[in-house]
Amino acid sequence: MSHRNARLTVHGRRILVERVLSCRPVAHVAAEMGISRPTAHQWIRRWRAEGEAGLHDRSSKPRTTPHRTPPAVEAQVCRLRTDRKLGPARIGPVLGLPASTVHRILTRHGLNRLAWLDRPTGTIVRRYERARPGELVHVDIKRLGNIPDGGGHKIMDRRQAMDNKLATTDRRRSCKPVIGYSFVHSAVDDYSRLAYSEVLTDERKETAAGFWQRANAFFAAHGITVERVLTDNGSCYKSKLFTQTLATSGITHKKI
Repeated sequence: MSHRNARLTVHGRRILVERVLSCRPVAHVAAEMGISRPTAHQWIRRWRAEGEAGLHDRSSKPRTTPHRTPPAVEAQVCRLRTDRKLGPARIGPVLGLPASTVHRILTRHGLNRLAWLDRPTGTIVRRYERARPGELVHVDIKRLGNIPDGGGHKIMDRRQAMDNKLATTDRRRSCKPVIGYSFVHSAVDDYSRLAYSEVLTDERKETAAGFWQRANAFFAAHGITVERVLTDNGSCYKSKLFTQTLATSGITHKKI
């Protein structure tokens, strides 16, 4: 993989090949580009053998690993992990393997964290997802308390934080603070996990409907045609306005 100070990127390798193809000596071209002659010959050989594909970086993964743990032993490690929920320090002595080797085997098979396993059966918990983008989009709202200027009581004295709240009043100059809440409206595609969020001032039906129109345009700009929208039973989502907004675009509304 090319690093930021690499003398040759894929573009530079193409230039190298073009200059050599113009009947110039490889040694002269290598000197001009600040690389060694063996490096220049290496890329020329790759290009002649593989064409354009030979100018791209190859994986550093070895073709063969003769000292890798046998598949039968790896299967035993996985079985002890899923059946008895043992860790590397306990599986190692049972099979006569170093704990580090056991950890690599568990990582290779996605078993290195117990949180990824279903505790009763030991099977790997796979992420739930739909079959294609846009088949289902989850929409929800997260209410977050606003923080007054200067920070809340976690940053300053409680009395000072309260004074900051009381200093911010509404236009009618009532004594009731207007710090209030912010509402994070979010839409997440079930398949791709592509998300769109906005921080809005309320969770009314007009606000939710307007948010969805912008979210739908966002997904459309990314080539996703939304088919279904899943929401909870909040009042804004149960409104006719929100359902009609979805129906206008031919989207089915589902509730949990």
